[in-house]
Amino acid sequence: MRKLLRLILIPVFLIFGVLFATHYTPRDLDTLYIPTSKKDTVTSNSNVHFNKMMDVLTSPRCINCHPNDNIPKQGDDGHPHYFGMAGGERNLGYEATKCITCHQSENNAYSGVPGAPEWSLAPAKMKWEGLTRTEIAKSMLNPANNGGRNLEELMHHLTEHELVLWAWEPGVKADGTPRKKPPVPLEEYKKAVKEWIANGAIVPED
Repeated sequence: MRKLLRLILIPVFLIFGVLFATHYTPRDLDTLYIPTSKKDTVTSNSNVHFNKMMDVLTSPRCINCHPNDNIPKQGDDGHPHYFGMAGGERNLGYEATKCITCHQSENNAYSGVPGAPEWSLAPAKMKWEGLTRTEIAKSMLNPANNGGRNLEELMHHLTEHELVLWAWEPGVKADGTPRKKPPVPLEEYKKAVKEWIANGAIVPED
């Protein structure tokens, strides 16, 4: 019985081997026997989303309001705000020169002064100017720096807060020239932020 079974199985294995060798090239075998790590894929995707998000957060539209010296910046070159403006103790300017004295709830197309709801300077704890992308992300994820926000609240702030979204509707300069928008379209940026957080908010090392 065993000899009969061997006689049946040996041809079957030989036929299977021939068929397998016929249909799979060496490159196919490499693909077949080297599985893709799910963890590596998630990390790779997260890095893509992270970099797309950071392309926005490190653009002048964001960095100008996250200075390292309590002085708001202006323009694509990040020069200090005209007239010696500073954030003051509450990030809203000083008594006679509060931000909202000039910056209203919307852009002023006549004077070129930008505006959005809750216009203000970022708190000193959220200084981004001069930091690397990794340093910015770590600070942004730290509840001690981000206003006590958890990941869901941080995501909402980054994708829904009107002052953040102003970056894609920055109005015009005093000479009528449109201000430069962030390098990533709004919906693409929102998706990147949400995917990055959904993947665990992984912060790559510099």
